[in-house]
Amino acid sequence: MVIEDARAEVGRIAEAAKRASGALAQTSSEERNAALAAMAAALRAHAPAIVEENALDVEAARAAGTKESLIDRLMLDDARVEVMASALEDLVALPDPLGTVQDERTLYNGIELTRVSVPLGVVAVVYEARPNVTADAAGICLKSGNAAVLRGGSMAARSNAAVASVLHDAAVASGMPEGCIGLVASTDRAAADELMQLHGVIDVLIPRGGAGLIRHCVECSKVPVIETGTGNCHVYVHATADLERARAIVVNAKCRRYGVCNAAETLLVDEAVAEAFLPLALADLRERGVVLHADERAADVAAAHGIETVPATEEDWATEYLAPEIAVKCVKGVDEAVDHVNRFGTKHSEAIVADPDVPAGSAAIEAFIARVDAAAVYANASTAFTDGGQFGLGAEIGISTQKLHARGPFALEALTSYKYVLRGDGQVRA
Repeated sequence: MVIEDARAEVGRIAEAAKRASGALAQTSSEERNAALAAMAAALRAHAPAIVEENALDVEAARAAGTKESLIDRLMLDDARVEVMASALEDLVALPDPLGTVQDERTLYNGIELTRVSVPLGVVAVVYEARPNVTADAAGICLKSGNAAVLRGGSMAARSNAAVASVLHDAAVASGMPEGCIGLVASTDRAAADELMQLHGVIDVLIPRGGAGLIRHCVECSKVPVIETGTGNCHVYVHATADLERARAIVVNAKCRRYGVCNAAETLLVDEAVAEAFLPLALADLRERGVVLHADERAADVAAAHGIETVPATEEDWATEYLAPEIAVKCVKGVDEAVDHVNRFGTKHSEAIVADPDVPAGSAAIEAFIARVDAAAVYANASTAFTDGGQFGLGAEIGISTQKLHARGPFALEALTSYKYVLRGDGQVRA
C-alpha cells in the first residue's frame, strides 16, 4: 500500500508539472524574473520556520550517527537561507535562456529558417542530503521555463518540504501556473523509481548525490538522464611547483569543505620534491585533523618527520571520502600523474601545481590540461572553484561528468533545447 501511495503521488505531481510546463513556456522573461524575486523574498520571510524544520532533520541525522561532513551538507541557518535567496536573485540578473536565435538563414527554396532555444519541459531532480538543492533546482528550472519535480532524500525531508512549499506558493502568487514546482514527499525508493519510468511525462532526470544513487538512475531510468558525478578529485604537485603556493592550494582543495564533490581526495607529489614538500603539506593537513592514507614512499617521508599516516590501499585511490581523509601518492613525473588521474578519477575536477615560467613546468601544465579527462582542469588553482556561481553561471543544478549535452557546472543553458521555425510563402516540395 505504501508503494502504491508513493507511485500515485509521483504520478499526480508529474502530471501537474506537465500541465504547468506548457503555460511556463509561454511566460515572459519579466514574469519569470518577478516570480524569482518573490521566491527570494519569501525565503527570507520564512527563514525562521525553515531553520526550525531543518533543526529537526539535523537532530534526527545526528541521532542516527550520520557523519559530520554530511551534517554540514544538511544544515541550514539564517546565513545559508540568505545564500539560497541571493542565488535566486542572481538568476534574475542572468540573461533569459529562452527565445535565443541560434541560427538564422534563408534556404534555397526561399523558406526562412531560424533555430530558437526553448525549455526542455519537465525536469525531475532526485537528490540526497542538501536542502539548498531544492531552492537552486526550483529557481533554475523556473528561470529556464521548465516545471520542476523534486524528490529529496529522507535525511532532509522536513527541510525540503518547508523550502518547496514557500517557493511554490510565492511563484503561484506571482502568476506562475499551479504545479510548476512539485515536491515528492515520499522518500520511499519506489517514488524515485516511478519518476524514472515516466517517459513522455518527465523530459529529463538529474540525480544529485552519491555514486549509488547516480548509478541506479543511469541504469534504471527510462527517462533521459544528465549524469552528475562523484568527485574523486586530485591535486598534483609537479617538481617545478612553488611549494608555498602548493601548500595553500592543497589545504584549500581538501579542507575548505570536506563534504563537497569538488574537494580534493588524493594528493599526488612528484618524487623530485617529496622530501621538501611532503613534511610541510602533510603537517598542514594533520593540524586540521585530516587522516593521511599514504603510499610507502610518502609514509617513509612522513615518519621521518613524526607525522602519522595509515597505509594506502588500492581502494583508497578510488575513494571519494567526503570527510577529513586524503590519499597521498608519490609519482615519477607528469606522465604517471596523468595516468593515475585518468585511471582513478571521476572526470570531475583535477589540478596541477607547476611553474608556468620555466620550460619543464609549462610543458607539464600543457600536458596535464591536454591529457586529463575531466570536466574541469586547473593549473595553479584549487579544485574548490568548480561551482556554478564561481564560473559566473549563477546557481547550478549540478556538475555533469558526462560528455553529451552538458559538462561541468550546468544551469540555465543546459535546461534548454531548440526548435526550428520555418516561415514560407506557399512552398511545396516536389
